[in-house]
Amino acid sequence: MVRLALIAVSILWVAAWAQESSDPGTAAAIRALEKQWTVGQARNDNRALDMIFDNALVYVEYGRLVSKGEYLSRIKDQTANLDQISMEPMSVRTFGDTAIVVGTYTESQVIRGKRTMQQWRFVDTWVYKKKGWVLVAAAAAPVAQ
Repeated sequence: MVRLALIAVSILWVAAWAQESSDPGTAAAIRALEKQWTVGQARNDNRALDMIFDNALVYVEYGRLVSKGEYLSRIKDQTANLDQISMEPMSVRTFGDTAIVVGTYTESQVIRGKRTMQQWRFVDTWVYKKKGWVLVAAAAAPVAQ
């Protein structure tokens, strides 16, 4: 009986996953917001970032929790010259009013006169609220070279 219940739950979960993850309109909207984020960050445009970040945003970077205010302050006061952020293919899965994005990006920047490139892997969580999609949680980690 337990085995049948587990099989039934597994089938329902797979069916729900397939159904929930197949909304191309939402996926396109989320990808556009991800692009806005990279452009805003590259330009140190806190106003643009403020529009897409939820006030309760929690960001994890290098294992440290960062609030929306801390993240925006860091971008505003950034000493590195961030030349480019190149987004690579990403996966967008939607679950009702929530979307999970998994992907990688590469940053090219100049730090103390030296060009560096760093690839990052990320997971972002977007929620649809009254005014549209907002980023509520994000985590990024450097990809080992």
